[in-house]
Amino acid sequence: MFIHIGNDNVIRSREIVAIIDYDLYTNASGMYQMIQEWKQQNKVSGPEKKAKSIMVTADHIFFSSLSVTTLRKRSGILTTISNLDDYYEE
Repeated sequence: MFIHIGNDNVIRSREIVAIIDYDLYTNASGMYQMIQEWKQQNKVSGPEKKAKSIMVTADHIFFSSLSVTTLRKRSGILTTISNLDDYYEE
């Protein structure tokens, strides 16, 4: 399944490693250093100035204008849909 994470970015839900609140990034020097290194490798996308959250995958980081709560709800909806029983009668 795919999740729209804002800013015209869509990623596979199974690729998500972490969803991090942007405020933690600005207050955590380790996180800041990691993202700066990934920026040098062109592995960071999205508008940092408008970011509310950060999506981390195994090979890319996305700044998202959507909140962690919104992204969590979207990923939860996908989990719910995939767990539904199929009552289709042939």
